[in-house]
Amino acid sequence: MEESAMTDREQTKTVSIGNRKIGGGNPILIQSMCNTKTEDVAATVAQILALEAAGCDIIRVAVPTMEAAEALKEIKRQIHIPLVADIHFDYRLAVASIENGADKIRINPGNIGSEDRVRAVVDKAKEFGVPIRVGVNSGSLEKELLEKYHGVTAEGIVESALMKVRMIEEMGYDNLVISIKSSDVLMCIKAHELIGEQTAYPLHVGITEAGTVRSGTIKSSIGLGIILHQGIGDTIRVSLTGDPVEEVTTAKQILKTLGLRKGGVEVVSCPTCGRTRIDLISLANRVEDMVTEFDHLDVKVAVMGCVVNGPGEAKEADLGVAGGIGEGLLFRKGEIIRKVPEENLLDALREELLKLDKRR
Repeated sequence: MEESAMTDREQTKTVSIGNRKIGGGNPILIQSMCNTKTEDVAATVAQILALEAAGCDIIRVAVPTMEAAEALKEIKRQIHIPLVADIHFDYRLAVASIENGADKIRINPGNIGSEDRVRAVVDKAKEFGVPIRVGVNSGSLEKELLEKYHGVTAEGIVESALMKVRMIEEMGYDNLVISIKSSDVLMCIKAHELIGEQTAYPLHVGITEAGTVRSGTIKSSIGLGIILHQGIGDTIRVSLTGDPVEEVTTAKQILKTLGLRKGGVEVVSCPTCGRTRIDLISLANRVEDMVTEFDHLDVKVAVMGCVVNGPGEAKEADLGVAGGIGEGLLFRKGEIIRKVPEENLLDALREELLKLDKRR
């Protein structure tokens, strides 16, 4: 029987993925996906370790070959976060991935093949207690649903996903996560609103094929922001054409902006104007890079362009700098600490963060 409908993420079903849990009011976890060849264990592990350092909670890898499925065992041995296998078309790869230690598998039952093949995957997942992420994208809708809804629609995406969920439920398994994605932001939002009313399985949320780092960040921020703010979504992936680390840093910022994740240094900076007399753009970017080493702190740092109103406008910041002519002011909670030469502003700010870290 399909899980009872409930939009509030506090009430969604709890699903364990390795040593992490999603749903049931657990923290929203950040996912990413490697762009290495999974068969290349060394490269894949190196990328996963970099993603771990950036704050990734769950990592997914493509499994297009049996060699990739077999590589999961060694990859898992060298990493510290749950490992998800992404399977298309060949059910045997899903079975092998589970046997080689995958903590979750992602399949679209519609492209796995016959019901017997889907059942073989479900039986293996049941044997190992591995959850299945049922994934449906707007580009993979069945012909009958395209005809029924006269094209790709949010309603069709939801119906397709729930049909596949029911198929697996009828095979006696409900350790499931649902993923419905579209590159159309408004369609994706509507689909999540609809499915949130019809099921309490945890939802993996994202805007698929969102684009490059710049355009994809904008689309994902809008789409995920609206969906998450409605209480929908238990784990997220920001899909970007670029370094997967960018996906993680963007996801963290989205969650922090929505008040759904605490910790980490928030950097605020002014947009510059004619009063600016320092290289504020470069300084702000360097500060943003520098503060990643203080991800365990929950503080706000301001980078302001002028001494006229910098400390005043950013008085709520824990620490900040405001530029002058060849120098700048270092301030704390709006109170000026000292003047610092422009070339030393970054180091002075880092020094204050270190002091703050020791006190806390």
